[in-house]
Amino acid sequence: MMIVTMRPGAAVSEIGAVIRTCQAQDLIAVPSHGAHRTVIGVVTADRSTDLSDVADLPGVEQVSPVSASFKLVGREFREEPTVVDAGGVRIGGEEFVVMAGPCSVETPDQIEACARQVAACGGRILRGGAYKPRTSPYSFQGLGEEGLELLARAGARHGLPTITEVMHPDLVATVAARADILQIGARNVQNYALLEAVGRARKPVMLKRGLMTTIEELLLAAEYILAGGNRQVILCERGIRTFETSTRNTLDVTAVPVIKAQSHLPVILDPSHAAGLREFVPALARAALAAGADGIMIETHPDPARALSDGRQSLDFDTFAAMMDELRPIGEAMRRPLAPAEPLEEETA
Repeated sequence: MMIVTMRPGAAVSEIGAVIRTCQAQDLIAVPSHGAHRTVIGVVTADRSTDLSDVADLPGVEQVSPVSASFKLVGREFREEPTVVDAGGVRIGGEEFVVMAGPCSVETPDQIEACARQVAACGGRILRGGAYKPRTSPYSFQGLGEEGLELLARAGARHGLPTITEVMHPDLVATVAARADILQIGARNVQNYALLEAVGRARKPVMLKRGLMTTIEELLLAAEYILAGGNRQVILCERGIRTFETSTRNTLDVTAVPVIKAQSHLPVILDPSHAAGLREFVPALARAALAAGADGIMIETHPDPARALSDGRQSLDFDTFAAMMDELRPIGEAMRRPLAPAEPLEEETA
């Protein structure tokens, strides 16, 4: 891939001329408009491709190769942070965004109670699994399309965009019709057919890091999605597998500054899957905010002891509310405020 850097203030006609010249050579030209200048990524498999005619065009400052193995997700292509808009919630902007809800959508009452509590505590996005990848084939696998509908209805009632996992390319259209963010789970981070399918979708995607995935491999997985045309990608660190056994996984907080140094994509952390134990989740959530993450994903349930999946790592409602209260002063100090809490409305009979 080559980068065409336009001069500050380059005219729209000059940018268009560069794109047309590249297309005339059967090259793909991908513009990225920053606050001060535009850069154009030119996708080519051959580093020796001659772009001298492009370099001579009006408004072009320089043409240079991209050195990183990932191209579109890298800072060389886009210096300014990407802000993903998910149903009106901006992820990667000033606000520290909390996504929360149950691991699995179980019943109408359960997901309604979760949505109500998440909204009241200042959560901005409702999570809930409709299709659940489980280690055991005998574990609860989710409600499928019924779960998608219940999640969408609960989110709409409480003004919360929704996020849920998509597990197979054939399900992308079904999930995209109901959810505001498509989640690619840790087990599918290198499922290239699925990555290409969500790349063709025009919905935000949250890509989780795999248990044994390096940061470079995560960024290359994201590259598949951006190369497919979908620029609304969020990266999620959810803990990696190490020799440590006292927690379910080891949360790699270092991933936040490392990824941000290399990529313009927003980064969130998932303390629930990292710890696997609810008593450690609030501390990891505070660490995520302090480390510069753009948000967190938290599992909460009205009765964790009776949850059909991942109850041991799910916060009850009181603990979730207390965690949100603890995060607010840290957010203010970091200039990454959380949405305000709102009093719970009285339920009507």
